[in-house]
Amino acid sequence: MWIFYAIGSSFFAGITAILAKCGIKKTDSDVATAIRTVVVLLFSWLMVLITGTWGGITQIDGRTLLFLVLSGLATGASWLCYFHALQKGDINKVVPIDKSSTVLSILLALIFLHEGITGTKIVSIVLIGIGTMMMIMKKDIETDSGEKSGGWLIYAVLSALFASLTSILGKIGIEGIDSNLGTAIRTTVVLLMAWLMVFVTGKQKEIKVIEKEELGFICLSGLATGASWLCYYRALQEGPASVVVPIDKLSMLVTIAFSWLVFHERLTKKAAVGVLLITVGTVLLVII
Repeated sequence: MWIFYAIGSSFFAGITAILAKCGIKKTDSDVATAIRTVVVLLFSWLMVLITGTWGGITQIDGRTLLFLVLSGLATGASWLCYFHALQKGDINKVVPIDKSSTVLSILLALIFLHEGITGTKIVSIVLIGIGTMMMIMKKDIETDSGEKSGGWLIYAVLSALFASLTSILGKIGIEGIDSNLGTAIRTTVVLLMAWLMVFVTGKQKEIKVIEKEELGFICLSGLATGASWLCYYRALQEGPASVVVPIDKLSMLVTIAFSWLVFHERLTKKAAVGVLLITVGTVLLVII
């Protein structure tokens, strides 16, 4: 059953990137992240009330709470980096880099969760790594190193790094509690972190000038994220992280399809081959 939750997580995550991109054309990415986190938080705690799992709060031990908080902090850092990169760069380039966190997640799962490594996993990691590099043009790397493109590549890489930490910390944090409750708690941490960033940078005044249309897309992206998280952590609770994470990362295909329809961002032949390699590598992880 967990595989269906993983697929649902992938679909909603793919939509999230498109909705978020529509909502940050003029709105600052940090402000947008803080607003959408409010939506995710409300959505998460509503699910806790609906499922009647709120009583489990009193049963959370210190170790579980620690890893949920750390997972929330890693998620917050990943979000801030991801949406900053998304605001500055093309979706078809930012998303694949973010999804490459699969590779690091597998390695961390091997080290901390003892999920094991096989020849097929090694081949998958190589395919995903090569595919990701093929989707990044050489000129993008050179331009970014010269700080002429707004640093989107650096933020995309940091997003992937923090996302991989989120998966492992989240897996450990929800071992002893309901996944819905765990999601709600860690979302609370993300909310505090996101709004702290807004006030520290003095961007709170920008909230008043957000256009209604962009605000609508930001809220919709929050709902999509909430749905993705609930599916993701339910799958992560029941299935192996080294398989759940790759399935979730296939949201890249959904995002690329919608980016072509909405933003008319087309893939080059080289990038298309890169997508194929990433997809094959991910599918291999699922079927082994």
